[in-house]
Amino acid sequence: MTTHEQLHAFMAQMPKPALSSYLNPNIVPTPLPSGVPSVMPWRDELLPADLREFVRDVADRTQCPPDYVGVAQLVAVSAVVGRKVAIRPKQHDDWTVVPNQWGVIIGRPSALKSPALKRALRPLDALESRERINYNQAKSNHNANCELLEMERKSAKDKAKKLLSSGDRNAALAELNKFSSDMLAPIQRRYIVNDSTVEKLGELLNENPNGLLLVRDELGGWLATMQSEDGSVARAFYLECFDGNGSFTYDRIGRGTIFIESCCLSLIGCIQPSRIAPLVRAAIDGEMDDGLIQRMQLAVYPDDIPEWQMVDRLPNKSAAERVERVFEQLDQLPDRPRSELRFSLEAQEIFNVWYTRHMQQNRSEELHPALQSHYLKMPQTIAGLALLFELVEGGRVAVGAVSTARAIDWAIYLMSHAQRLYGPATNAPLLGARLILERQWKLPEPFTPREVRQKDWTGLCSQNAVNNALAILLEHDFIVGYEVAGEKGGRPSTRYVWRKNVASA
Repeated sequence: MTTHEQLHAFMAQMPKPALSSYLNPNIVPTPLPSGVPSVMPWRDELLPADLREFVRDVADRTQCPPDYVGVAQLVAVSAVVGRKVAIRPKQHDDWTVVPNQWGVIIGRPSALKSPALKRALRPLDALESRERINYNQAKSNHNANCELLEMERKSAKDKAKKLLSSGDRNAALAELNKFSSDMLAPIQRRYIVNDSTVEKLGELLNENPNGLLLVRDELGGWLATMQSEDGSVARAFYLECFDGNGSFTYDRIGRGTIFIESCCLSLIGCIQPSRIAPLVRAAIDGEMDDGLIQRMQLAVYPDDIPEWQMVDRLPNKSAAERVERVFEQLDQLPDRPRSELRFSLEAQEIFNVWYTRHMQQNRSEELHPALQSHYLKMPQTIAGLALLFELVEGGRVAVGAVSTARAIDWAIYLMSHAQRLYGPATNAPLLGARLILERQWKLPEPFTPREVRQKDWTGLCSQNAVNNALAILLEHDFIVGYEVAGEKGGRPSTRYVWRKNVASA
């Protein structure tokens, strides 16, 4: 049967109202919305003056969104501060926030995420390299001292033998005790970890109680591991590390019991939209709804740069040096005892107004539960950012109004990016409708919801999802639906055809 004959065959089956709607040239489909929420663009004022010029310089030379550089740099700053300084966001309460941050850079494969991440982390890499050199020197000295200790022990043993042979047992024992203690091996100060088992990471955290930064160029693999059954223990451990204030104990045959006193981990990585979308859906559907995705508070998903330009110039040396000084100064903050700052009175009033309004607005039932959970974790993030900004500016006594206001600006900025992050799930019917529209040529004419479901397209893996997407297409006049009587008196089935002006487009 030819296409022309098939067209007449299904038109003959259509009820007159549906056929009339199909042929009506006055009904024009309404364009579907993009389904991708708009986001706030990056503003240099989001960062203190000593950091912002470096971000703009790297973004310009790399030709990537400045959001990528700014967020990665801020997470690196939080890793240097770690547990050295905390903030108590209320004047009298004991609620304490460690300012370690979790960030994620979202963009297409060609969005230059990795170059932006690497350049943003260079000041932290410099600290890591310095400590590696110091460790190697300390290790050499340790090995030499151990050799000397062995010589001293041999000499003491010979002397003790003589004392013992002369009957002076106590003197012999005292001689051996002089060199009985082993020399403690040096520990390398670490800032960055890339790939580690949870057990090894626990040991590294015990050696580096101020905290570490987990850097994953491809964050999708790490997140996928966390979704697996084998990753359930690791997932619980990482969830504990988000707060930066907790401890963790795990028991393993062979390793025994390991108690991790300071679970403080910052995190930064890159991921593609297609890789994070199913993880977001899993969190929303309840399959993995334990708050892991919602902990990615510094998630940025900016618009692509519309026009690429060739930029070939020397890096801004003064901007890089200012950032390096900031990292050095923060690295020199004392580990013990930990400082705990509060807001100044003016800053406290600013934070309280925002905090109250934020919590009241985002407890609304109209907000999607997953997005609501993300927003309700934000006060901890904002308090931590305010502390970081104050420390970068040199404050060491109280968190002031300027730093607090800047952190609240971040709240507005991050909330818009969170809406885009959760868009594939919260706007699933619309995105499903767009996908069906784009692939209409892969469907028969007419088609049934079941035939759409059998394609197993992303986001259309259930009949309910297909029906919701088709309802959007019906609402926007892209398709016409009609019922066909079931065979042998069975239930009627619904079929759809594309409007004539859509099918011919």
